[in-house]
Amino acid sequence: MKSLFNLRWLLLMTLTTPFASAQEIGLQLYSLRNEIPKDVPGTLQQIKSWGITEIEGGGTYGMTVEEFNTLTKKTGLKLVAIGADFAELDKDAASIAQRAKAFGVSYVVCYWIPHQGDNFTLADTENAIHVFNTAGKILAEQGISFCYHPHGYEFRPNGKGTLFDLMMSKLNPAYVNFEMDVFWIKHPGQDPVKILKKYKNRFPLMHLKDRKPGTTGNQNGHADVETNVVLGKGDVGIAAIMKVAKKYGVKHFFIEDESSRAVHQIPQSLAFLKSLQ
Repeated sequence: MKSLFNLRWLLLMTLTTPFASAQEIGLQLYSLRNEIPKDVPGTLQQIKSWGITEIEGGGTYGMTVEEFNTLTKKTGLKLVAIGADFAELDKDAASIAQRAKAFGVSYVVCYWIPHQGDNFTLADTENAIHVFNTAGKILAEQGISFCYHPHGYEFRPNGKGTLFDLMMSKLNPAYVNFEMDVFWIKHPGQDPVKILKKYKNRFPLMHLKDRKPGTTGNQNGHADVETNVVLGKGDVGIAAIMKVAKKYGVKHFFIEDESSRAVHQIPQSLAFLKSLQ
């Protein structure tokens, strides 16, 4: 009888627990880039007070890696991913692997492919494919997963698809996958849910960011940071994305709010995510 009661209780909790509360929601530290340098311990403690335990970053704010690791551990935060510069990936991926190990992270992310002005070309894409496959293999051999974070310029037309489609077809999934920033999928005119579905299990990481309705998009990789609004208040379709993201392979979610209101908006965004069924 007791086991039957426990089974009924578990079923009830499964049916009534909001989707997002069962999913760990992290924070990209860039959201608090203005606050952290002024008070690293205090800002990290504030993050923890919001109920967040996973973070994405890479800087140490004047501390050594060891000192930063000690502080995050003391605060109860786990660094999941760090960033890596494209040029360093090209020239010294082994050093990035060692840095990732020192931080104790599982993922390294490149956030930008250098290109001339707003002119992202086929040649830029092909060069990035070579650099990412080469660096990704080096990182994978050290137990580190490598991801690229698109910024919208990759969705320019190429043949019957886009430059992004070319990247997907040429980047070896054993060495390179992606971090989807849902804002930067929506902004160039794409649908995050359709992209997740088309490329299942290629997006282990996700940035959650919403866009002010009426914002004009582009394929240049640029946007006013003040168009970042509380999750659920914009036109990106966060609820629909969260409904299917895990099904299509997303393992870690990070709120990224680049606006000047991030400190006030992050708790509201968390509340919205917890309200989702």
